Amino acid sequence: MRGQYSQGWMQGKEEKAYREEKGVDTNSSVETFAAVKFYVDNWRWQGVPFYVRTGKFLKEKTTLITIQFKEGPKYAFPPEASETWRSNRLTISIQPEMDIRLRFQAKRPGQTMSLNPVNMVFSYHDTFHEPQPEAYETLLLDAMMGNPTQYMRSDQVEIAWKVIEPILDAWEKRPPDNFPNYAPGSWGPEDAEALIAKDGRTWITLPPNGKGH
Repeated sequence: MRGQYSQGWMQGKEEKAYREEKGVDTNSSVETFAAVKFYVDNWRWQGVPFYVRTGKFLKEKTTLITIQFKEGPKYAFPPEASETWRSNRLTISIQPEMDIRLRFQAKRPGQTMSLNPVNMVFSYHDTFHEPQPEAYETLLLDAMMGNPTQYMRSDQVEIAWKVIEPILDAWEKRPPDNFPNYAPGSWGPEDAEALIAKDGRTWITLPPNGKGH
């Protein structure tokens, strides 16, 4: 599904709608948000959904990769332990916090079998105290030095566009009739929540300042 932001308030500041921006057509159907569910059609990832969302003027500027592990076919704990059970999860935070956190279950102290999710966190900032360059600083320096290590290869770029272009072509042929459909400072259109909710899942965000469970 797709979206375009409207006029609204964000962090105490009034923001224009996309269609009110300078140089933008007042009837523009350009997307400023997209949420997509992908599948990788091979034996390793068969049946595993990949949910992706991205957009402008969202609640936070953040980049996360979250891997949620499936429950095993056998449950080794007594029924009372399942009341607080949460799926194990690996979260790689790229920006603004640079960390990797593994969420797993730990038994609470006491005689009852009660499990709570806890985080094991590696924080780049807490481990390495030297100032870090901005992402584009690193990429621009690599470009000037002729170092392609952190760049996508041309065949990777071509395959990425091969995946995305059919979506863009379909959207171009079917202009949206509900733009704008989300406010600045939100997490996007309600349809994006429905996209993942119908599978019994939710979008995952980190707690404020990346702390907590």
